[in-house]
Amino acid sequence: MKVTRSLLTTGAMAASAALLLGACAGEAEPADPTTAPEPPAAAGTLTVWVDADRAGVLQDIAAQFEADRGVAVELVTKDFGAIRDDFITQAPTGNGPDVIVGAHDWLGKLVQNGVVAPLELGDAAGDFQEVAITAMSYEGQTYGLPYSVENIALIRNVDLAPEAPATFDDMIAAGEASGAEYRFLVGLDPNAADPYHLYPFQASFGAPVFEITADGTYDPTTLALGNEGGEQFATALAEWGADGILNTNISGDIAREEFVAGKSPFFLTGPWNLPAVKEAGINYSIDAIPSAGGETASPFVGVQGFFVSSRSENTIAATEFLVNYIGSEEVQTALYEVGGRAPALLSAFEAAQDDADVAAFGAVGADGVPMPNVPAMDVVWSDWGSTQVAIINGQGDPVELWRAMVASIQEKVDG
Repeated sequence: MKVTRSLLTTGAMAASAALLLGACAGEAEPADPTTAPEPPAAAGTLTVWVDADRAGVLQDIAAQFEADRGVAVELVTKDFGAIRDDFITQAPTGNGPDVIVGAHDWLGKLVQNGVVAPLELGDAAGDFQEVAITAMSYEGQTYGLPYSVENIALIRNVDLAPEAPATFDDMIAAGEASGAEYRFLVGLDPNAADPYHLYPFQASFGAPVFEITADGTYDPTTLALGNEGGEQFATALAEWGADGILNTNISGDIAREEFVAGKSPFFLTGPWNLPAVKEAGINYSIDAIPSAGGETASPFVGVQGFFVSSRSENTIAATEFLVNYIGSEEVQTALYEVGGRAPALLSAFEAAQDDADVAAFGAVGADGVPMPNVPAMDVVWSDWGSTQVAIINGQGDPVELWRAMVASIQEKVDG
């Protein structure tokens, strides 16, 4: 049966939910028609861990849920970066929350630790962007209610580069022709580079991190970044470093500052840096990421959403809160408006495309792939980033460095 998520149809649902949730005990007295109806009796509390960005939006919907269902929702504000590990620690003790907000790439580790429950969406799964449902699924089960989708794209200074580049080489040539200080900008870290931002170029050489299966999920037993395409990408990294196209001393903040100062026609980044671009008055366009290796330069797609604890004693209420309330167009739109991330719900996403920036990033994300959510991904990042630094800075033969990286990651995955 398709789940109805309109916040307006609460009357009949409240009556049935009272039975499901144990909202009332015994027979109710007949209502007095001369007085306003009393709200349903409380049926326990849902504890929801959220970060400060989302807490404000959820206050109103939490109050609405309590009024409709008689279940109080306690919002506990936590630092987003601490939620996953704190949840894994506290859930088994019975002291953790019923629901958490989180990123889809946490999912494998959450499942591995047995702290999240599958989420029954039924036909409602078709109301969300396919990539969002794929990202929130693990080993054939859906575990999260997605609310946002985001990815990087190429932001172009139209005054410096009137045409979108078709290939990486075209982009560099246009950057050279512009006369700007930098042909191309992307923020890197001096110790960890930025595999997330550089991934589209790697993907264009046909080198995903893990093999991607027919259903769009990852096979964590098979590293693919060590294939021939990965080694070709390593060689390209060395060339780009030697040529000054990539510079590990240009951080994300520096790249943004230099781009808004008009010092480059191209900036590889996400929607989080658009406010600075707009404030600077840059005449910009949001373009597809150009291919360096001949295949599609697919960015990672990041999905955020909400998970139900496997230790929750009120899973029915938690599921309804997510599917019928967080999953409504009203709430998904409100979360988009406060966070700037495109909604995962198709109807909200389509409405948000009245914003040309959302539409442009969404078009690029359509060619993207979910960031791997398998537990093995945790052991990939460190070697991946430090090896990119070494290659970009010319600290050895790029193919040998790449092969050593693959061997190190494989050993950790096997372990």
